[in-house]
Amino acid sequence: MWLNSSNYKDYLKGITVVEVSGESCANCISLMNVLDRLLSKRDDVKLYHIEAAENTMDLIEKFEVQAVPTVLVLYDDIVKAKCRGYQPEEILEIWLDSKIDDIKKEYKLV
Repeated sequence: MWLNSSNYKDYLKGITVVEVSGESCANCISLMNVLDRLLSKRDDVKLYHIEAAENTMDLIEKFEVQAVPTVLVLYDDIVKAKCRGYQPEEILEIWLDSKIDDIKKEYKLV
């Protein structure tokens, strides 16, 4: 699901992972596939994408994204963790699991 300025509040509920990518960014495309694979195994987290473009600049600024690709882990629409650049799948999986577990503990979701 692709988020934009008009629909993001409808989808960023609970724990979500948002991948911010650029149109011609090869690392973004690779990372998107890795995230799809990792998060398809989970039923407790939703994955969304934001394309860095003119119509999403307010979201990019809201989430303080400085570069693409960037992975955000959110609770509702509050950024709880941020990772910039392409990461190997094994490292990204460990990082995501840790951040998701932290959110679950903080909001007593376990």
